[in-house]
Amino acid sequence: MAALKDARRLVVKIGSALLVESAGGGLRHDWLESLAEDVAQLRARGTEVVLVSSGSIALGRGVLGLSGASLPLEQSQAAAAVGQIRLARAYEEVLAPHGLVAAQVLVTLEDSADRRRYLNSRATLGTLLALGVVPIVNENDTVATDEIRYGDNDRLAAQVAVTVGADQLVLLSDVDGFYTANPAVDASARRIDVIDAITPEIEAMAGDAGSGLSKGGMKTKLMAARTATAAGCALAITRGMRQNPLLALEKGAPATWFTPQTDPASARKRWIAAMKPRGEIRVDAGAAAALSRGKSLLPAGVAAVSGAFGRGDPVAISDAAGAKLGQGLSRYTAEEARAIAGRHSSDIEAALGYPGRAAIVHRDDMAL
Repeated sequence: MAALKDARRLVVKIGSALLVESAGGGLRHDWLESLAEDVAQLRARGTEVVLVSSGSIALGRGVLGLSGASLPLEQSQAAAAVGQIRLARAYEEVLAPHGLVAAQVLVTLEDSADRRRYLNSRATLGTLLALGVVPIVNENDTVATDEIRYGDNDRLAAQVAVTVGADQLVLLSDVDGFYTANPAVDASARRIDVIDAITPEIEAMAGDAGSGLSKGGMKTKLMAARTATAAGCALAITRGMRQNPLLALEKGAPATWFTPQTDPASARKRWIAAMKPRGEIRVDAGAAAALSRGKSLLPAGVAAVSGAFGRGDPVAISDAAGAKLGQGLSRYTAEEARAIAGRHSSDIEAALGYPGRAAIVHRDDMAL
């Protein structure tokens, strides 16, 4: 079974009901401060942490005095615009005393559905983590419509975990795990501590009920678990409505752990390898040798570019004789790749007229 102490890159999902008081819509500062303590301890031992946080609409509607079980789309987006500022400031204030910098990252479903946006999101989040920053991710409710929404932060958290290659995802919930039935109405319901496979029997046990401020029920958590575990990420459901919830989980608080089916790196490599390439990049002997040592493909090692591909599209990578070495996701269009082929990374801006990324294909986006 996974253990939080072993996490190298951790995503934590925080629901509105944990952050915002149901009466009045005020922020639960004491709880948030205790979460920041947990994050600081994790960061101190080298675990990278991404927080996927609800709460902007709940905070904003309290400030604006908007009542009712559900709001019209325009009022929800107005509440999100007001609440996002307060939510970001709250995280900044609780993390700063621990010497941690917070960053706000707003996304929509389109950002993961479109490969170009997906790669941009992955690169940005990876850079933030490398710089020691704690990204605070939320759905961009001010612009998202039903067609481009995740709809709940359980699935958003799972997609973020896939995007950043996390090895663990924790859903802080109003229940302490996955039960055989709804424990609120069935006294015989029992928690399952470890789930190795999401079978039809497991799916049949899930209910629909969510709390008053959150949209996600147990079915959405199962969907998140399916996404995360397929990408090599262990997922835990545990009760968040306690002080220092991550420390409590680490010390053995009740939870359900879903077992990953592989590891994040292998899952990503298989996904890339299964794509149909849109073009080909041939590399010289020096670049081929560098790729075999786990390096990224830089423009200087590119001998020729063929095909018509866009940023984020899969391309075959071949040696000078045409033998396929593997494939990867290009960070440039075919036209851009041709313009910078054979050049040093420092010359990219001069060749294109604008700054670019150092690698044409990053090693994390490559399957050899």
